[in-house]
Formats: sequence, C-alpha cells, structure tokens
Amino acid sequence: MSGLGEADQRQRRILLVVLVLNAGLFLGLGAAGVAADSSALIANALDNGSDAIVYLLSFLAVGRALAWKRRAARVSGVMLLVFAAGVLADVVRRGLVGAEPVGVTMMAMAAVAAVVNLACLDLIRRSRSDDVNMRAAETFSFNDFASNGGILVAGGLVLWLKQPWPDLVVGALVALIAVKGGVDILKDANNQKDSAP
Repeated sequence: MSGLGEADQRQRRILLVVLVLNAGLFLGLGAAGVAADSSALIANALDNGSDAIVYLLSFLAVGRALAWKRRAARVSGVMLLVFAAGVLADVVRRGLVGAEPVGVTMMAMAAVAAVVNLACLDLIRRSRSDDVNMRAAETFSFNDFASNGGILVAGGLVLWLKQPWPDLVVGALVALIAVKGGVDILKDANNQKDSAP
C-alpha cells in the first residue's frame, strides 16, 4: 500500500499472516469440534474466528489515525466479550443435554493449534511494535496458546476418566480467558486515548 512507511508495511504483513493462520484454525478446529462433540474445540474455533476478524480490522487500521486504531481495538475487545458469552452459553447447554467428546481428536487438534498459535505469537513479538492493535494481537495469540494447553489436558482427562466434564470445564475456562483478554484490550485502548495528544 503506497504511503505507508516500512514499519507499517511490516506490521500489515504480520497481521495478514496471522489473519490467514487464524482463519485456517477456525475452519479446522470448528470441523473437528463438531465431529468430536467437543465444547472446548468449538470454543477455540470461535475464538480463532473472532481473532481473524479482529486481525482484519487491525490490518485496515495500520497507517491510520490513532482514533481509528483505538476504535479497531475497542471492537476487538467487545468481540472477545461477545464470543465469551456465546461459549459460556454453549457450555451450559452441553452440560444440561449431555455431550460425548472424543479425547484423541481434542488432543491432536490442540497440539496442531498450539504450534500455529506459538508461531503467530513469535511473529507478533518480533515486530516489537507498541501499537495498540499489535498489543491486542499479542493478547489474542497468547490466550489461544494457553487455551490449546488446556484442551490438550482436557482431552487426556476425557480419555482417562471416560467423562465429558473436563471438556466442559476447559470450554468455560477458554471463555473466561477471553473475558480477561477483552477487558485488557478495552483498558489498553482507553489508556491510549488518555495519552493521545
């Protein structure tokens, strides 16, 4: 894009890569979550899908005015909170009607997603950007990586105990991690406003 400096162009390239990777995880984890009847995998898929949308907004915000970037970050935070509410509702529903998650599928997909999210996190951190949207992107990738670890453990417990509750617990924890991330991003966007000229 003409008119963008080298740092902005690098930021756009990084955001485009993590956008594509998260969109791929959304599709893969979503399909696996439905096939494996796993609340945790579906939660992780929705998280990656919301992340991909947010990365698109952040991509569009590069090189724009600070107010535009703050708005994009606020949308990111709100989307995480909405996602968390949806996941918690799904966990309650599955707890009431029952579920039969497949532990092996949960563990395999969590391992793949962890590798992808770790790569995204490393890429974002190497950009060394102090931009509010890049900090939001780092929060997303870290949350996703932490969630993958939880799903890996839950999958093992489902296999061992032959019970669905570890999947439901991790699904709820993924939602709570998203709540914390959303609140942190909104606070960061508001602090950025206070420090703006």
